Amino acid sequence: MHATLPLLQATEFPQLRRRQLTTLQVNLGYRCNQTCLHCHVNAGPNRTEMMDSTTMTLIPSVLTARDITTLDLTGGAPELHEGFRQLVREARTLGVKVIDRCNLTILFEPGQEDLAEFLTEQQVEIVASLPCYSLANVDKQRGEGVFDKSIAALQKLNALGYGKEGSGLTLNLVYNPQGAVLPPDQIKLEADYKRELFDHFGIVFNQLFAIANMPIQRFGSTLISKGKFNDYMRLLKENFAAANLANVMCRNLVSVDWQGYLYDCDFNQQLGLDLPHASAMAQLREGRPHLRSLLREDIDGRAIRVADHCYGCTAGQGSSCGGAL
Repeated sequence: MHATLPLLQATEFPQLRRRQLTTLQVNLGYRCNQTCLHCHVNAGPNRTEMMDSTTMTLIPSVLTARDITTLDLTGGAPELHEGFRQLVREARTLGVKVIDRCNLTILFEPGQEDLAEFLTEQQVEIVASLPCYSLANVDKQRGEGVFDKSIAALQKLNALGYGKEGSGLTLNLVYNPQGAVLPPDQIKLEADYKRELFDHFGIVFNQLFAIANMPIQRFGSTLISKGKFNDYMRLLKENFAAANLANVMCRNLVSVDWQGYLYDCDFNQQLGLDLPHASAMAQLREGRPHLRSLLREDIDGRAIRVADHCYGCTAGQGSSCGGAL
């Protein structure tokens, strides 16, 4: 059974509209050196979908045309795209902040030996996934040996100045729960992370982002296979907090898939829920919204496409690409 099917039904989730577009989040492709249980894009070493050079060249033009201040690069492992470094350079030349959604172990892949130095040189903000500060929990979720490599990567980044006060090099970590539960309090968990990582490994970092697991793709399929999908959806809905609606990421962000098509968020991208057109006439005229569309028109004020999985961003303390809301 496909995990996305239950989410495409009518939803009672509140309607939302966009504010000013400030962040372009681009998925450069699904190839990754890891295969994580919580991955909502089904990324892995055998995936071949990667953005082509023609689509890639549109990104700097869109950043300029829409006066976008942040380029958020994700995947898979975005660093595995052969055009990753050139895109980072072009965005930084434009004065745009670049975020690299990094899995840490990529720093030790063949051909990536100087990646940490490159990110330092370009002052790229790193958002690194580390689902726990214990070896057993990380390796269970991400694969054997991942914890030790992640710790070594963090130590290398620290040695270059990342996460250290006054360096200007931001290193944020991401926590995902081990299963079908909501993340704990982000502030308290961040304190635990900072204490444990420093005491045991001498590691420092800026912030911890606690992000709820979304009931789609690989994690959604796991829930279905274990008979826990409906229970998890009930948990999300019962913990809906309307106050979180003001800060959900889809208000100021647009998500771009590896083919250049547009979505309100990364999760809608994985469900094939395209960014809504301004009108039915525009849909007939243009087809699916694409990066090229942003060269001609802005999307401020448009309706946001919602479904039941949106409860994952608004449950409890709320969560987005930047952690608790």
